[in-house]
Amino acid sequence: MTKTMYDVISPDGFPISCEPFNTQEEAVKYAFQWCKRYEQQGYYSTSRWEKIPLEDLPENLDLVPVTVNE
Repeated sequence: MTKTMYDVISPDGFPISCEPFNTQEEAVKYAFQWCKRYEQQGYYSTSRWEKIPLEDLPENLDLVPVTVNE
């Protein structure tokens, strides 16, 4: 049996969590919490030294479905 889970991918192309999320709602909720980690500096700095303003960060994340075999 397969199950669809969700990863949230950072602007650098890496998942923001070690494990995929059970639902889209969980993934989106965690993504907003993850973005808050950068509130103090006001931007996200990519590995290429690009600065993404905090208000633009959520739209630069990708929600990707992942098929998992149970």
